[in-house]
Amino acid sequence: MAKSQEFDALRPFYAMEILALAKQKEAQGTKVCHLEVGEPGARAAPQVREAVAAAVQNEPQSYTHAKGNASLREGLVNYYRQRHKAIVDPEDILVTNGSSAGFILAFLAGFERGAKIAVTRPGYPAYLNILSSLGFEPVEIELFAEKSWRLDADEVRSAYEKQPFAGLLLASPANPTGAMIEREELEEIIKTCRDLGVRFISDEIYHGLSHGMAETSALEFGDDAIIINSFSKYYCMTGWRLGWMVLPKDMARRTEIMAQNMFISAPSMSQLAGEVALKCRDYYDAQKVHYLTNGLLLTRALQEMGFGDVCQSDGAFYAYANVSSFTDDSVEFCKKLLERADVAATPGVDFDRVNGNKFVRFSYAGSRETIEDAIEKMAGFLSRPL
Repeated sequence: MAKSQEFDALRPFYAMEILALAKQKEAQGTKVCHLEVGEPGARAAPQVREAVAAAVQNEPQSYTHAKGNASLREGLVNYYRQRHKAIVDPEDILVTNGSSAGFILAFLAGFERGAKIAVTRPGYPAYLNILSSLGFEPVEIELFAEKSWRLDADEVRSAYEKQPFAGLLLASPANPTGAMIEREELEEIIKTCRDLGVRFISDEIYHGLSHGMAETSALEFGDDAIIINSFSKYYCMTGWRLGWMVLPKDMARRTEIMAQNMFISAPSMSQLAGEVALKCRDYYDAQKVHYLTNGLLLTRALQEMGFGDVCQSDGAFYAYANVSSFTDDSVEFCKKLLERADVAATPGVDFDRVNGNKFVRFSYAGSRETIEDAIEKMAGFLSRPL
């Protein structure tokens, strides 16, 4: 792909563009209801903040091993043993500067430059932009509301027959839909990838945020998948920029060398925070209860206001709503919603460049007060001509 073509394939990250516009309004003294970014409203656990405060005063903050502190990696080994009954070698874990660095390393270390990587549509916008920036070719597999936005093995095989690809990246729970893949279906998808010679990348950054369905890691079915996870969502640590990868043996050393040169190491203070956070699940599970309450409230309100294809998600903290009864331009809809009602939401074109003009994503990760205020403002906004 030529450089000009790579640049042409890039698109703005509209969640961040709307956030920037919202920040401008706030700088002028306007209170904005933030439903645009997938950012928990709660802070990191008290034990995390206490440990970090002590370390700031008493410990130097230095480079760590490129793979991350051994103590944090051992904590992650225990996490997989306890949560998924999976045995992981700490030498196959690499701590990253957020999941974003994990995706970059996964693509560069796992595939030949120019390889085709399949992703679902709708899906996280950075997938396409990172792939295009690095010279890979995305292959999109369309998902449908009537199938609860879930991928199955038959669709993987059908997509491969139309356009063979070297890798498949799948998130469960997913952004923006919150859809989750049942254990049996995920196992079948992974088996299909093996049969086809496709390397599977499992985006598990919303693990911990299921609303009832059992969460399944790809590690439960073998050690040949690339696992990417993060402390941002469940652990309420978006700004700490801390994530991790679990790597197949054939990729571990190559990925480590790339990480050494591209990122040196994840921040030492963030690694300390992550190590403590792994032990604070009671606190974080309590936050998840708030998300579920917010989600039920927002979903019901969106349905009553006339949004389509909206239902309580399987996990994460998003409502992906059809706005075609109001508009055929979700970007303009979101700009007007912010301008006139002081509610920030993300247009669906972030997640789906084909049909996203019909959808808007609302995050319910904030406070109950924010959700209630946003619902009232949106109802008023929709009662007037757009």
